[in-house]
Amino acid sequence: MEATTMDRTATLKVGDTAPDFTLPDQSGNKVTLSSFRGKKNVVLVFHPLAFTSVCTVQMPGYSKEKQSFEGLDAQVLGLSVDSAPTHKAWAEHLGGIEYPLLADFWPHGEVAKKYGILRPEGYSERATFVIDKQGIIRHIEVHEIGKVPDRAKLIQILKTLR
Repeated sequence: MEATTMDRTATLKVGDTAPDFTLPDQSGNKVTLSSFRGKKNVVLVFHPLAFTSVCTVQMPGYSKEKQSFEGLDAQVLGLSVDSAPTHKAWAEHLGGIEYPLLADFWPHGEVAKKYGILRPEGYSERATFVIDKQGIIRHIEVHEIGKVPDRAKLIQILKTLR
């Protein structure tokens, strides 16, 4: 699905190797995408900004589905251009998030650029990338910015990777 508002510094498609990155999470731990290769599928969830209405509904939902994702050998990684301290405060405000919230803060939006979803306004599209255990992108979806994505659809996609 193409979105005309995207800053397309990269154009990724299903079947491409997911661009690697290392980013800090809300606890200050460094998380590297390639560290999951051979171990887990990854659901990379880009959300525009912490403390916004749709993101505040969307992101806790992945914690509610934690057992489903774990049962499918999948790790959820949330990602936005917010800083790690902002993610920490937001996770605490939400009552805890049970997966890493990654800070694509500096260089600003660098990972979102690699994935081709940095908006001209300086934040990412609301987008989901499903990456298999070999690091290959198996699903890409750019969602309407004001709508919560369907988690059940992600579960179905992950089931096809078994």
